[in-house]
Amino acid sequence: MKTLPPALAEHLKSGTTTLCHCWRLDLRRGEAMGFTDHDRALAFGGLTYEADTGFTASEIESGLGLSVDNLEASGALSSVRISEARIAAGDFDDAKLEIWRVNWQDVSQRVLLKRGRLGEITRRGAAFSAEFRGLSHLLNQPQGRVFQYGCDAELGDPRCGVNLADPDYRAEAIITGGDGQRVFVLAGISGFVAGFFARGIARDEAGGRVGRIKFHRGGDGAHEIELWQPWPEALANGARLTLTAGCDKQFATCRAKFSNARNFRGFPHMPGDDFVMRYALREGK
Repeated sequence: MKTLPPALAEHLKSGTTTLCHCWRLDLRRGEAMGFTDHDRALAFGGLTYEADTGFTASEIESGLGLSVDNLEASGALSSVRISEARIAAGDFDDAKLEIWRVNWQDVSQRVLLKRGRLGEITRRGAAFSAEFRGLSHLLNQPQGRVFQYGCDAELGDPRCGVNLADPDYRAEAIITGGDGQRVFVLAGISGFVAGFFARGIARDEAGGRVGRIKFHRGGDGAHEIELWQPWPEALANGARLTLTAGCDKQFATCRAKFSNARNFRGFPHMPGDDFVMRYALREGK
């Protein structure tokens, strides 16, 4: 049961209310954003909640037990802070979300209604809609390890142990061609064979954008990489990218490419489907 501040409880009992909703978003990169369905901006908790953003929300569906609370928020892509480019870049993915009920005449009279995270974000022309997921949705996420041939560690994380700051596993490159968003022709790389950076990371040093590399072609001359997803904003020739090595999660790669076989987090010798499908045969048959 939610406890209301005494002043807000008295305001609700008055029969005439001046209430609005406020939404606080905390993005994974540390940025905080606030929005309100009131017609003027409000400020509390060290954050200003912007008005006139076209940001509205549906009814909150709640249930007892461990069911996931659902809410859909919709808005227009007219705000500089909520742009199509930022949504496409994943800036809002899994952002923390708080929903407040506030007396806009006295913002000290407020109550936190829900806390959760943003789920799926879809775009329809010049508008967007975002799914709100309650905290119980975390209980639906897979936990623990997966028994499989491939490694389940992320290259460079503590379980893997590979030092990606080692010059043997990274390169500084200059863009000399390509479409500027998904395919890049690069110069300044030497000593790396084709495919070395496939499944690796490309980082735009100026803007901080990060993309995962799908293909790496070329040799000691011109190199070309292709990303799995295009960047929302094109990079011009002359921009700098930092590339880090990729891994296909196989034991042979871990041993030969990274000399890290002892930290391999897969099960390369576990029986496969062919073993399970075998059956006994009479001797001589």
